[in-house]
Amino acid sequence: MSATASAADLIFPRPVPPAPGEIAEIAPGILWLRLALPFQLDHVNIYLLEDGPGWAVLDTGIADLRTRTVWQSVLAERLQGRPLTRLIVTHFHPDHLGLAGWMTEELGLELYMSQVEYLQGLNLRHNPAALGTASHRDFYLKHGLDPATTATVMSRGHAYLKLTTGLPPAYHRLAAGERLRIGGRDFEILTGGGHAPEQVMLLCRDEGIFLAADQVLARISPNIGVWPWEPLADPLGAYLHSLAALRQQVPDDALVLPAHNLPFYGLHQRIADLERHHALRCDEIVAACAAGPRTTAEVLPVLFPRALDAHQMGFAFGEVLAHVNHMVRLGRLALEPGTDGKLRVRRT
Repeated sequence: MSATASAADLIFPRPVPPAPGEIAEIAPGILWLRLALPFQLDHVNIYLLEDGPGWAVLDTGIADLRTRTVWQSVLAERLQGRPLTRLIVTHFHPDHLGLAGWMTEELGLELYMSQVEYLQGLNLRHNPAALGTASHRDFYLKHGLDPATTATVMSRGHAYLKLTTGLPPAYHRLAAGERLRIGGRDFEILTGGGHAPEQVMLLCRDEGIFLAADQVLARISPNIGVWPWEPLADPLGAYLHSLAALRQQVPDDALVLPAHNLPFYGLHQRIADLERHHALRCDEIVAACAAGPRTTAEVLPVLFPRALDAHQMGFAFGEVLAHVNHMVRLGRLALEPGTDGKLRVRRT
């Protein structure tokens, strides 16, 4: 995930988040739990929605001992004896899906997800080839990463197994355009691509509450990346299409409850900020290729000049290639093979 323009024009109803593991009410009948993550992005927001006798939970955090311990404390001490009723997972990334297997098996919760996100989670869990093959290695090498960095980036894939607890064999499908009743509220189901293929968002139009998952964040852009199993994908195009749709679907005065950063008001301004951010990054890549063709790896430091660890490098590389693929799709750039077997980007 990358930094974007200032969020100075947004309104934050609660400018200080709850401490990790603590709960705050962010709207009537909606609790905000913040869980710690062992990454540069060091937290994920979990929301609990009043659901009859208990609470429906949106996302889980990663599958580590610290997160599981927090959940045990929350269940024992912070919900006034009211149980969790069901689990809604927005997308397959481990900070959202990680404890789904544990929660469905140990707590008896039923799982609600979109079909593509459920199947992607199953694929990464049960298909070892999805976590790194020779063709995946060639993907990174062709785009200019050196062998040592390629090996480091590829090793990240297996961390998915350590950060998740699997998925149950059955689930309830969430589909765009349908509605989900939670307690006394009706939520419209929205989905969007780019960050994940079919990420779920929920809109309670009557009360102006928008559960945005990772699609619209107050201070950073969600990672929009190309991965080895779909090397010519245009996730940035999908993301920009989703932002344009959200501008039409969600009122500007909705309270946005995102999965990272702070809840805020000012959705349409934030959408404009994100669109401008990605347009500027596209322009930076075009300018970087003015002197001649460059590999994606050679373009990467232009957008990410700081030192990157293995976790960050994989996301940064995928994000640069997402912008490259989008501009190839638009005809602003072209990919051409070199005699050394590497693909380079040139201006058209």
